[in-house]
Amino acid sequence: MRAIVLSFLAFLSPLALAKTECTTADQTTWQDQDDFQQELVLQGYEIKKFKVTGGNCYEIYGYDKDKRKVEIYFDPVSGKVVKHEFEDEKGGY
Repeated sequence: MRAIVLSFLAFLSPLALAKTECTTADQTTWQDQDDFQQELVLQGYEIKKFKVTGGNCYEIYGYDKDKRKVEIYFDPVSGKVVKHEFEDEKGGY
């Protein structure tokens, strides 16, 4: 039984460490960061922190239009949401 559990954990470890990959497109094709953020604000988002991640994503921490605390990864070319996490009741994502 222990071997099964250890095998399962070994399988999950790389998945837990995998970074979110949003695009492989050259940065010259990305939307302008300021324009992108401004568009999100017009859509009702409140941005507390904006950054470009190593996975080639635009990432925000803040609140969505329903005032839920969120962490969202966007494809910087298309603007589509790649990953969206809501804060849980304990303060984590």
